[in-house]
Amino acid sequence: MENQRSATGRRAGLVGIISNVALFAGKLLAGILSGSVSITADALNNLSDASSSVVTLLGFKLAEKPADEDHPYGHARYEYLSALAVAAMILFIGFELAKTSVSKIINPEPVQFTWLIAGILIGSILVKGWLSVYNRRLGKKIHSDTLLATAIDSRNDCVATGAVLLSGLVERFTGWHIDGIMGLAVALFILYSGIDMAKNTISPLLGEAAGPELREQIVDQLRANENVLGWHDLMVHDYGPGRRFASLHVEMDSREDPLRCHEIIDNLERECYQSHGIHLVIHYDPVVTDDPELDRAKMMVIQTLSTIDSRLAIHDFRMVVSPGHTNLIFDMALPADLTGREREIKTRLDQGLNQTGDTLYYTVVTFDPEAFNR
Repeated sequence: MENQRSATGRRAGLVGIISNVALFAGKLLAGILSGSVSITADALNNLSDASSSVVTLLGFKLAEKPADEDHPYGHARYEYLSALAVAAMILFIGFELAKTSVSKIINPEPVQFTWLIAGILIGSILVKGWLSVYNRRLGKKIHSDTLLATAIDSRNDCVATGAVLLSGLVERFTGWHIDGIMGLAVALFILYSGIDMAKNTISPLLGEAAGPELREQIVDQLRANENVLGWHDLMVHDYGPGRRFASLHVEMDSREDPLRCHEIIDNLERECYQSHGIHLVIHYDPVVTDDPELDRAKMMVIQTLSTIDSRLAIHDFRMVVSPGHTNLIFDMALPADLTGREREIKTRLDQGLNQTGDTLYYTVVTFDPEAFNR
């Protein structure tokens, strides 16, 4: 599977290098013949795309390196880094094109636009459109952010070259000097796409929350097992495509045989890897299901929290009865916008629980990010 992924990435990189070098040569000739700054800039954009394809090729090559003593999780994040490098190149080209276009707006020069040049630009649009579809199809097939980023870049090039073609035709038939204006518009579009691409690439490197699709894949498997009463604290660590590790807590009846629960958990972990390629580690949480007093205390906590904020939820609920008071020990899923208000929430919870005065309750609360417990 990994060898097939790497081979697909290398093939896409080679296709990109050959195509973009050919487009660069054709557009550079057209830019020299016409004196158009936007065509020349578009040619340089294709040269940067060829460089990006080299980066993509290198990224896939490095990502396939096996795990070693210093990197036990493998080197698959090189693919994310290569996608980030592609985004950086796009931003650089957009910035340089913007500078050149502003200069052309201030000092406009006539463009010698011929039908040969128009043909070169139309051919470029067709090639770039095909490259966009090609990379997007392969990117979805192997779930590669790098190839999807390259597909977006190729789509942007279609827009950029289309704008250059339009400006040439407008100047030829009207005499209006819009080469610089069109170049600036293209540059802004490229910069916007580069920023968006960089943001989407940096997110998994920083450690983003599990997406809805991945969460459902794991949780659906748990729901299908009648021994699992609940789950919480799902954390996913992404070390690159094909290198995802996750941890999760599952709740099971405390009356069940621990050895049987251990066997069930082992099976769930194996099934998750076989079905989704995720290395899942499950923590076993035994829960008491036959204590009416514990159930009553838990319901009191839930009802009190609902008066504070309906989004607050709890898990890992335990109760320890001591002379003179009762300890209620549990974890609370805290929405991100309530971070920093933990002490306030706990104080209001304690006050609500002890309004009746029948029993003195002490709460021991561990606050968890809601992102792990959706």
